[in-house]
Amino acid sequence: MTEQSNAKTRKNSPRLTVYCLSEEKELIEVNAARAGKSASAFLLAIGQGYEVAGVVDAEQVREMARINGDLGRLGGLLKLWLTDDIRTAKFKKSTVVNLLEKIEANQDELALTMSKIIRPRMHP
Repeated sequence: MTEQSNAKTRKNSPRLTVYCLSEEKELIEVNAARAGKSASAFLLAIGQGYEVAGVVDAEQVREMARINGDLGRLGGLLKLWLTDDIRTAKFKKSTVVNLLEKIEANQDELALTMSKIIRPRMHP
């Protein structure tokens, strides 16, 4: 016998059947997809006591990268103003206050986006 034929596989192992309502099955499949697993792999991990970590939503990561870029650009403008750069000589106090408000708004938006990733979503 070869080493490969001695290896344990789940295909040749006992099967476990779980009966559930169609709504329960759908919820399990949605949760499994969020975790980047098949329903079978998801239930196997949960059943063995593993905490399943979800896959971060790529759209939310893109949104955080966009917000981070905005913060960088706004911070660069603020730095120019603070160093008395000639390019910002025409900046008025109201312009700087507006810039600081935009930075704060972007920080709030970034925190909200991050909280959506960190906190699990609840389904009704």
